[in-house]
Amino acid sequence: MVRSFWRNRRLILLMARREVVGRYRGSLLGITWSLFNPLLMLLIYTFVFSMVFKARWGMGENENQAGFAVVLFAGMIVHGLFAECVNRAPQLIVGNSSYVKKVVFPLETLPWVAMGSALFHSTVSLLILLAVQLVVSGWIPLTALLLPLIALPLIVTTMGFAWFLAATGVFVRDIGHITGFFTSVLLFASPVFYPVSALPERFQTIMLLNPLTFIIEQTRLVLIWGKLPSWSGLGLYSLASIAFAWGGFWWFQKTRRSFADVL
Repeated sequence: MVRSFWRNRRLILLMARREVVGRYRGSLLGITWSLFNPLLMLLIYTFVFSMVFKARWGMGENENQAGFAVVLFAGMIVHGLFAECVNRAPQLIVGNSSYVKKVVFPLETLPWVAMGSALFHSTVSLLILLAVQLVVSGWIPLTALLLPLIALPLIVTTMGFAWFLAATGVFVRDIGHITGFFTSVLLFASPVFYPVSALPERFQTIMLLNPLTFIIEQTRLVLIWGKLPSWSGLGLYSLASIAFAWGGFWWFQKTRRSFADVL
């Protein structure tokens, strides 16, 4: 799994860059849309939840709409990275059948290409978050430098999902509709719009089974509240993510011989 990524790293980078540029080719604003889209979503969600529903995060008397927006956006970035890859995964092989039939191509790199595109958009959203954080609170905590250590296990876990769904989507075309529903439900079943502590205690344990819960909570710790992450929890999550990614990669490699026959 690691050897494949390292051997094809240049191909992955080139294809991811081509995909990002191609997504906005022909539009008037071009790649600037990658900046406007998350900013508009941030404003809409903030207005709906903080102004209409009067949602609060429990940060104290000084909590305001801007502070709520920063906390909300941190969770949205994590979910967005996961959801973009998972939603695209079932169509990665089906939509690139020429790579399967006509040329010798490392098909296992296609989920990495999708991940590269998702990482680009998440990075843009992260820059917006840091800018808003700087304006609202006047500082960006040094613990924000630890974010890559938190993001890496999420990336590995997401790749496990992507490999599994990309392979399964060749044989079960309906799975593409299921993933869209799954990620939509996951948006509200994750602590994006509310803290885990707001749930009854019996549901908090169930919430921890959600692969995004721990990462969202740790992201807020280092980016917003300037606290160190849970190193023990991060270690366990990392081990689980490696095992899960390897399982997804194994399934992809096991089934890839049948791709050409099905397509």
